[in-house]
Amino acid sequence: MKLSRFFLISFILVTTLAFGQSNDETEIRQLEKHWTELLDKGDTSSLLKIWSKNYAVNNPNGKIVTPKDIVALMETGHRFPTVKRIIEKITFNQDIAIVMGKELQQPENRSTNHEEWIPRRFTNVWIKTNNGWQLAARQSSKVCAE
Repeated sequence: MKLSRFFLISFILVTTLAFGQSNDETEIRQLEKHWTELLDKGDTSSLLKIWSKNYAVNNPNGKIVTPKDIVALMETGHRFPTVKRIIEKITFNQDIAIVMGKELQQPENRSTNHEEWIPRRFTNVWIKTNNGWQLAARQSSKVCAE
């Protein structure tokens, strides 16, 4: 009886570890959603807390921008198009999380028809600091038609 309980408990632990998300992965998934919502709201003060001091973006237009550039643009009234992000892979390497996937960007005409949305690929790099996870780098590219 004791041996069967041991095997049952061992099986449950192994299954949980093998198939469950880690706390870090769950937190990164929540942060990915949260920072996108903050961008949609134009909440620059909260974004600056999530972005690392040296955050840099290689945007879909091929330009490298920093928080200073992004905040200045938002302060002029610029509103970023809505983006639907689909995470396909999160890889952890010590205190670094690399998030990769696809996203759909709402076109400039603000169409809600997802058939018209612009497909892109993205990579976001998060670093675990004393203040928690911070977004350190981002790259996003338009998907070219084949």
